[in-house]
Amino acid sequence: MSTSIISTALSLPTKTHLQSQQPQQFTTLKPSIPLSTFTPKPLSLSSRKFSPLSAMAIEKETPETEAPPTFLRDGSTSSDTVRGRFEKMIRETQDRVCEAIEAADGGAKFKEDVWSRPGGGGGISRVLQDGAVFEKAGVNVSVVYGVMPPDAYRAAKGGGGDHKPGPIPFFAAGVSSVLHPKNPFAPTLHFNYRYFETEAPEDAPGAPRQWWFGGGTDYTPAYIFEEDVKHFHQVQKDACDKFDPSFYPRFKKWCDDYFYIKHRDERRGLGGIFFDDLNDYDQEMLLSFATECASSVIPAYLPIIEKRKDTPFTEKHKEWQQLRRGRYVEFNLVYDRGTTFGLKTGGRIESILVSLPLTARWEYDQKPEEGSEEWKLLDACINPKEWL
Repeated sequence: MSTSIISTALSLPTKTHLQSQQPQQFTTLKPSIPLSTFTPKPLSLSSRKFSPLSAMAIEKETPETEAPPTFLRDGSTSSDTVRGRFEKMIRETQDRVCEAIEAADGGAKFKEDVWSRPGGGGGISRVLQDGAVFEKAGVNVSVVYGVMPPDAYRAAKGGGGDHKPGPIPFFAAGVSSVLHPKNPFAPTLHFNYRYFETEAPEDAPGAPRQWWFGGGTDYTPAYIFEEDVKHFHQVQKDACDKFDPSFYPRFKKWCDDYFYIKHRDERRGLGGIFFDDLNDYDQEMLLSFATECASSVIPAYLPIIEKRKDTPFTEKHKEWQQLRRGRYVEFNLVYDRGTTFGLKTGGRIESILVSLPLTARWEYDQKPEEGSEEWKLLDACINPKEWL
């Protein structure tokens, strides 16, 4: 199975949403292309008939037998370059998280697939399935670059207009993960950290030269243990506070607002941090910030897994977990921009849907009893709380 990065688990808002949610005290230059739209989905250009939208596929991936030391071309691998250091960071993050998940699971191992793109770059997909602790865990990295078709660029911008750019050189790299435990008292976790560049000569049509960072880590339990939620959010705040005390409240609200299931009028989970199009700070500072956030995943999550993975549960608890997993599916398939773009452009289904749980449940007109533990979770998803 070859999946790529910023792929399935990635959730990015539209430009209108980003502008409406950005705090006024910051002036952010909005990039021309949202990262998640392109990075993770190796897209197919086959001979079958496509609809006009699906004809925007970029490239088909090629399976490889092993991962290369770097996916970057010669000259881009220096530790002095942001590209080189970001690739090193995301691959080390993938290794550390996979090792920690395997240790917590106690026996199951990740299946690894490596793929490359003829136009440049590639990725490493790792999936653990049907383990003792984890129902499904995916941790993927991707480093891709080349030229983006004009139609794909216009689709990424979320509209057409009179401006018709030419082919756009781009670079995109990231690590993306979704971890679904079996025990209803153990929470699901999603994290994603990414870096994107576009480049075009000044005298040529296309996207302007820009760079930006995006990402976040969010927490989706079926049951609330307040000490667990506070621990998770405290680790996010500690990472943010090392760089700017405004980051945690700003990115916590952004996370609450983004992971919103409009047709349910509730959030997917209990939040965390989320940011995108971030380029209004020093590039070195933001690289260090993304690195710190990625390094915080294990201390934020694994202590909770160790505490809850063996908690006794009933069939009722499992059914409620499956209902909340259904909400996870709804958000990813209806609102996740990267997922919906991949489905419309002929992307590889295994890559696009790697974030989804193995099992989920829907019941007609299901409502938890007021005051129950299930009701408390739903209330917190409808009315986001300040946990710290």
